[in-house]
Amino acid sequence: MSGAHALLQRVLGEWIVEDTGSKNGTLLDGRRIDRSPLHDGAVLELGQTLALFRSSLPEDPAGLLDSEALHATPLALRTLSPALNVEYERVTLVARSAVPVLLRGETGTGKEIVARAIHEASARKGAFVAVNCGALPATLVESELFGFRKGAFSGATEDRLGLVRSADGGTLFLDEIGDLPVSAQAALLRVLQEEEVHPIGATKPLHVDLRVLAATHRNLEALAAEEKFRTDLLARLYGYTLRLPALRDRREDFGLLVGTLLRMLVRDATKVSFTADAARALLMHDWPLNVRELEKCLAAAVALATDGRIELQHLPESVRSPQRKQEQGASSPPAHLSDQDRQHRDELIEHLRQQGGNITAAAKAMGKPRTQVQRWIRRWNIDPLSFRR
Repeated sequence: MSGAHALLQRVLGEWIVEDTGSKNGTLLDGRRIDRSPLHDGAVLELGQTLALFRSSLPEDPAGLLDSEALHATPLALRTLSPALNVEYERVTLVARSAVPVLLRGETGTGKEIVARAIHEASARKGAFVAVNCGALPATLVESELFGFRKGAFSGATEDRLGLVRSADGGTLFLDEIGDLPVSAQAALLRVLQEEEVHPIGATKPLHVDLRVLAATHRNLEALAAEEKFRTDLLARLYGYTLRLPALRDRREDFGLLVGTLLRMLVRDATKVSFTADAARALLMHDWPLNVRELEKCLAAAVALATDGRIELQHLPESVRSPQRKQEQGASSPPAHLSDQDRQHRDELIEHLRQQGGNITAAAKAMGKPRTQVQRWIRRWNIDPLSFRR
């Protein structure tokens, strides 16, 4: 970064960035600029420093920037997002109780990782047992969950605890609970209500001490309305609900997440570095598959970068392509848009064209919050600057 690189100033309620003749220039969302207004979520590149602009923060965000407090927090619950930090603080308090927690969010947002952190914060002495409800064979759900006695059926050559009893004294994590067959939901409800499990072939139920966490990317209320999910089971799962945002909506945490993942992937993460092009591409990508996609991307890049320096060519095509579109000023619509999304996108483009690229004016004309319009702009790869008159 140059000694005097760029000027940030507030003009008529809008933040403006202006390059001050820096050696390497100032980039906004991957494009070189001399002077431009900033939108919430804008990516600023000053020399070899990348920064994310947020239009508002709590009055006292100092706690989020306290490095000692941050490093004292479990890896899975670290964040620089004020809103998410509040949720993490609440769920940490809830972790010490027996209140069930329902984790909601898109696939790949790290629900199991957070569930493990809740279990560790609970100080329960039993095991953390994760059950992928969607992967259980329909014909074996009850035997897998509740166990069986030797001789209960053909092939039952020995007693088996089952997943529920394996979590006795600990935490049972029911991942993708929305995929659990309706036939097994009634039996699971009994376990939660009576705190006992009846293994197949047993003559009496056995007591279990469970803390239950569940996760889903599906709308359980809609499934219940269609009688595909029991309302009484849903009521049992309700306690505290934590919604994990998509990676594209928490880009201020990108550095934390990349650092955490690299420590899992390589012996010495300090020996891994990124070129400016690679770092920019990673930060500008939408990550439709969330943290899971980021982990696989980094794993492949680390393997390809034999000297530890990750370059643009080491990243998947899906991550590199948006970067080239930014450089070319392209704003082609993403594939597989729903009819409603395509309608919103076309309407937004028309309003941006009428308002000369002014995001605030376009949002007002559409009757939408500015933050919603900014999310659409990022999601649909729209460049507001291209509409400037």
